Amino acid sequence: MSPPPWSSANGGRHERDDVVGPGAVRRARADARGVAWRVGVPPAEVAVSAATPADPVRLARAYLVRVAEPPAAALVALVEQDGPVRAAELVRSGDAPAAVLRETSARAHLELAETDLRNGATIGARLVTPEDEEWPGWPLAGLCAAGQRGVRIGVEPLALWVRGVGRLDELTDRAVAVVGSRAASGYGEHVAAEFGHGLSEAGVTVVSGAAHGIDGAAHRGALMAAGSTIAVLACGVDIAYPAGHDRLLSLVADRGAVLSEYPPGTPPARHRFLARNRLIAALAAGTVVVEAGRRSGAKNTAATTCAIGRVLMVVPGPVTSASSLGCNELLRGGEAIAVSTVHDVIETAGRIGVDLAPSVGDADEPIAPPGSDTMRVHEALSRGAGRSAELIAVESGVPLPRVRALLPELEFAGLASRGESGWRRARNESGRGDA
Repeated sequence: MSPPPWSSANGGRHERDDVVGPGAVRRARADARGVAWRVGVPPAEVAVSAATPADPVRLARAYLVRVAEPPAAALVALVEQDGPVRAAELVRSGDAPAAVLRETSARAHLELAETDLRNGATIGARLVTPEDEEWPGWPLAGLCAAGQRGVRIGVEPLALWVRGVGRLDELTDRAVAVVGSRAASGYGEHVAAEFGHGLSEAGVTVVSGAAHGIDGAAHRGALMAAGSTIAVLACGVDIAYPAGHDRLLSLVADRGAVLSEYPPGTPPARHRFLARNRLIAALAAGTVVVEAGRRSGAKNTAATTCAIGRVLMVVPGPVTSASSLGCNELLRGGEAIAVSTVHDVIETAGRIGVDLAPSVGDADEPIAPPGSDTMRVHEALSRGAGRSAELIAVESGVPLPRVRALLPELEFAGLASRGESGWRRARNESGRGDA
C-alpha cells in the first residue's frame, strides 16, 4: 500500500520505535541553537507583552518550572499547601522541605523567570498557570486524582508553556489523543490521518506528540480538515523536535496549540518523553493507540490513560505485523477497547448528552442509542444498593475499562451517583425503570 500524501513516509525520517536514542537527542540539541518560530503575533503586540511586568504569581511559577524537573511531586504539593509565591521563596532560601530541595537544589540558583517570560513573548508563547481562565482544570484533575491513589505519574504540571492561537480550556473541552509508533507502517499512518481528519470534522481536538509516524499523521489529518490539534512536546516550545516537523508544528500553532511544561530552550531528553506522555493522556477524554510495537513509547501513554481513569482504545492489527504487537497485547490483556472507525472512537470517548444522547433529562427519549454501551451500563445500575464497577461490567457485559470511563460521564449528566457502597442511579432521575 502506498502511503497517503500527508504521510511522513514520503520523505520523512523515522526514529526508533521504543525510545529517542542518544544520537537523536544530540541532533535536537544542535537544532535547538538556531530553531525557533513566530506564530503570527504582530511585532507591536510582542513588544507590549515583553514589556508588561509579570505578576508575582506568574513570576513564581515561571521560576519553579525552570528549577524543577517534571513531574515534581513534592514541589507541586508545596505549591498546593503554601501557594506559588511562598513556595518559590522557600526554594530560593533553601528552607523548603527536604523532598522539595531534592527536586530543586541543582537549579535553585537559576533566576530566569523574567527572561523566560520575555523570550517566550518574542516567539508568541505564553505561560498558562492554574490561576488563568484558560487552564484546562478538568482534564488535568485526572492526574491529581491518580496521585491521590498512589500513582507515581499522577502529578499536575506547575504551569504550561503554550504557543498558539487556541485556548487550552476550549481545545480540551472535547479532545481525543491519537498516538502510536514512530516507525509506523503505511497502513498505520493512513488510519491515523483518517482518524485525525474525522475527529476534527466532528469538532474534536486531536492531541498527540508531534513525533514521526502515527503522531505526525494524526496532526496532519486534523489540519487537513481545518480542525484544531494540540502537540505536546518533550522540550521547549521554541524548539522544533523532530527537526523535520518544524513546518508542521507552526501549522499546529496556527490552528490550536503547541505546549510543554518545559521552559524555552529546554532540549529533548529520553526521560522527558515519558513525563510528557502523561500530559497527552490527561488532556484527552480517551486515547487511541493506532500502532505500537512491543517496546513502543505509546504503550507508556496507554498505561497512563488507564491509570488516570480515561478510556483506552486500540486499532487491532495483523498478527504478523511487528507494528501491531503492542496493540494486540493491550487487547488480549483486557486493558483496551477495539475501535476501527471514527464513529467507534467518538461513541467510546464521547460525552453523554453531546456525542451519544439526543437529550439528557427528557424522560420520553432514551439516554443513548438502544444497545449502546452507555445504555447497558445505565440499565445495570440500581436505585437501591450501590454496585461496584466490576459488578456493573458483569451485569452489562461491557468491558471494565469502558464501564469505568462511562460511570463518571453518567454522573456528570445527572444519571448516576457514587456513594460509599458503589454506583447507583441518581435519585432525581425520573421516568425510567429500575435495572
